[in-house]
Amino acid sequence: MDSVRIGLAQATGTRPEDWYLAFKARYGMQQVFAALSSRKGPGAVLTQALTCATAVDPIVAEGLTPVYGDISAESLALDPAALPAGEPWLAVMIQHTFGVVDEQRARELAAAARVRGALVVEDAAHALGRMARDADGAPLADVSIHSFGSEKALPTKFGGAVWVNPALADAELRELMVGMLENLGAPGTRLRFAARTYRAQLAALRRLPGGVASRLRRALTAAGLFEPAVAPAELEGRLAHADVGASSWVIAQMAAHLPGLASLEAGRREAVGVYVEELGDLVPGAAALAGQPLIRMPLLVPVGVDADAVVSALAARGVYAGDWYRPALYPGAKDPAAYGYREDAPELGVTRDVIARIVNLPTGVTAAEARRIAGLARGVIGSARSART
Repeated sequence: MDSVRIGLAQATGTRPEDWYLAFKARYGMQQVFAALSSRKGPGAVLTQALTCATAVDPIVAEGLTPVYGDISAESLALDPAALPAGEPWLAVMIQHTFGVVDEQRARELAAAARVRGALVVEDAAHALGRMARDADGAPLADVSIHSFGSEKALPTKFGGAVWVNPALADAELRELMVGMLENLGAPGTRLRFAARTYRAQLAALRRLPGGVASRLRRALTAAGLFEPAVAPAELEGRLAHADVGASSWVIAQMAAHLPGLASLEAGRREAVGVYVEELGDLVPGAAALAGQPLIRMPLLVPVGVDADAVVSALAARGVYAGDWYRPALYPGAKDPAAYGYREDAPELGVTRDVIARIVNLPTGVTAAEARRIAGLARGVIGSARSART
């Protein structure tokens, strides 16, 4: 049993043999939905629009229909008090956005799913090694999906892991899932090259003029020599690859960095605590976030303030403030209809409001740097409000 599975099991209080590795988390997720589709036939998966397109691509790619529920502004995940009516769901996604694990809402979502006979899928891409738990402390989900990918908890860039609950009620579905996850194909030569050279390619591209870099990046991507975080196909309801397991090099990278997760999380908790102290009035449910190792710190700018202008102003001051997840299905679906998404859907009012106002701050910084960034953010937002009035 390799050290990655053992490390994940130790972090989560699970068994190593229930973990399965993939080249990226999305390819592990694809197997989950492929098994579900094969076992149950076509049907709906309840998910959210405040997410990355790559979290919905596996649903669409396997012939299932994403249905979007509204979110809670506090958890940035599906709101169990605002679940859509209509056809039954085959699965419900519980997303730990930015690493926010809202235990109570997750339990309510899981209960609603199980009443309907739906699979509970935990998207823990931002919460590597953490799981929502039931009242007895057991993992809540039927399937939990974790990411070692780009801009996640570790600097690994590639890799994903899927945990399948050994107590899953549908034993035939579990067997089908496990069989698919165990038989993921090896990445091809070009994909292995792209993974191994990813950092060097990024460094080289950043040294080139913007236009040149963009053209070269597109050419390398088209040739299969550069593997972007989100491929063009993955903005169209498809996946760039399919059924791809983790290469030995990717597994080695995961194994090398996983032991450092606890230390990185300690630093992030400290930064999040500073942000909560300094900017808590801009963060719904801020108190519940204080002890969590978020990979980004989300805040909502006041109504009427241009969130993009805030991000740009912070960038001008040397702060990388992200725009995840603005627009919906980040970084923006080429054809929202391919995802069954309607921006004007009346039931998604909170989602639209959050998308319009969300800005996220870096947490991989020292407490002192977090305090400096918080001050800059406060000043930029204050200036934007003054200009508006």
